[in-house]
Amino acid sequence: MTSIITVNFNQPAVTIEFLKSVKGKAVNDDIEVILVDNGSIEDHQLEFETTFPDLVYIRSDKNLGFAGGNNLGIKQAKGDYLLLLNNDTEITENLISELIAELEHNKEIGLISPLLLYFHHPDIIQYAGFTEMNYITCRNSGIGFFDKNEGQYDTISRQTAYCHGAAMMCRKADVEQVGLMDESYFLYYEELDWCERFKRTGKKIWFTGKTSVFHKESMSVGKESIIKTYFMTRNRMLFIRKNTGLMNTILFSLYYIIIACPKQIFQYARKGRKDLIRWMFKGVLWNLTHSKNSTDLGFKI
Repeated sequence: MTSIITVNFNQPAVTIEFLKSVKGKAVNDDIEVILVDNGSIEDHQLEFETTFPDLVYIRSDKNLGFAGGNNLGIKQAKGDYLLLLNNDTEITENLISELIAELEHNKEIGLISPLLLYFHHPDIIQYAGFTEMNYITCRNSGIGFFDKNEGQYDTISRQTAYCHGAAMMCRKADVEQVGLMDESYFLYYEELDWCERFKRTGKKIWFTGKTSVFHKESMSVGKESIIKTYFMTRNRMLFIRKNTGLMNTILFSLYYIIIACPKQIFQYARKGRKDLIRWMFKGVLWNLTHSKNSTDLGFKI
């Protein structure tokens, strides 16, 4: 059985469309669907269960972030396989069967993501894998990003550097070895950190273009917002601190503070978003004043 886990935060209409997609496309799959309501202002349990009657509904009184919400679902999952899907995605009919087939074919795969296409522009690719991380700059690139989908990935299954948090599958048994996602990130970089931890256990990160998911992209957080600026800054540094050694962390910190941050300040000023500069500084300061294992978010949610 596959446990599909998704997290809702104040997006009942989007989540209902997601549930309709699963109900219509996964009719031949052995599944349970777990919906974690992650501190939403209103409780829409009745509407969700009306849409998907066999739904496993979990409500958290507070927003636990991407990792915390998914971890609640993972803890209650009964499936042999765990499929984490953003609530702003819609699936295809062969998604579950193809992902399971890849995991069954290659026991070394720890995490696998499908091809991601933009829901409102389904001929445009969002994700077909990631390049390796440059740990000095904490930068990598998306493979296929913004390319026109002409079927070029339809038969490709290969190792990649990272999965995409919008859609990824793993074995429950592997999670019991690797552990849950790190909730100290709250938002952004947690799936990259999880991939690093899977790699350290000897597992491979995988991409397959044999199946796909349609992603409505960035509906929870605005393109240029305070919360995004803070956590992208904070967690970029935190990711390096948690996943590299002391010398690499020092080199990255020098690069980030001396080169990357001034460049970002200039871009914010040019866009008329000087209000975000303060939150970028707060993200850097958190890392200079907190242990990498601190659970203090430094941001009031």
